[in-house]
Amino acid sequence: MHLTIPLEQMTVEDKLQAIEEIWTDLAGTPEDIPSPSWHADVLRTREQRISEGTSDFLDIAEAKNAVREQLK
Repeated sequence: MHLTIPLEQMTVEDKLQAIEEIWTDLAGTPEDIPSPSWHADVLRTREQRISEGTSDFLDIAEAKNAVREQLK
């Protein structure tokens, strides 16, 4: 199916609403969304680091501060 959306005629609010509706629909069947091939490798590496005790974890406040620092 090819869908043409009149983006140039839509307001920002209209575009955000369309994105929200699409996201809500996709979220209803997450099992239908394929995971990229590299994702399994990343997960295996993370699991290995956790089992080796070499992973560092931040609580949510620390994580937010780290992101804010990176955005400066």
